[in-house]
Amino acid sequence: MTVPHFAAGAWQYVFNTPLECGLRCVALLLAARPQRWDLQRIVQSEYLLVHSGDVPGGPPSLHPSSPHRVGELLVRRGLVERALLFMMSRQVVCRALSSSGIHYFAGDHALPFFDALQSAYSRQLLSRAAWVVERFGEVPSEDLDNYMRAHWSDWGAEFTHELFVRGASD
Repeated sequence: MTVPHFAAGAWQYVFNTPLECGLRCVALLLAARPQRWDLQRIVQSEYLLVHSGDVPGGPPSLHPSSPHRVGELLVRRGLVERALLFMMSRQVVCRALSSSGIHYFAGDHALPFFDALQSAYSRQLLSRAAWVVERFGEVPSEDLDNYMRAHWSDWGAEFTHELFVRGASD
């Protein structure tokens, strides 16, 4: 078997694309049905889905921890917006405009779309999405904002501590 060769930096085109992020958003919106979520809740929930191991008592994270994951929340909004637009163009995600703002929800094609996926990753997405909705779905937006702010400095701290210890031993 030949292993494909990727040029340096090519992995950035595989991970965290609008398609991959869109899959995570669809899993969350399916798990949250019939709720409709605003962009901020989706961004926060998508982070928690990927890094569920950061939450005490949460399931293992889908992706490996990185020392830069704290910064993900700063750039994640644009990626989630592109992902939602991509999924809306496929009628998998819908949006509703109201006096309280823009809210997104799983469209009619969301369930058949996810049912067609057979990978272990897609099953893990649905499992983590159900966990996120069960743990945070009914949490008021202001409380979720406070939770994210309160734990912001904890996420990635193990790498800071490791670097401190390594630096002290050199």
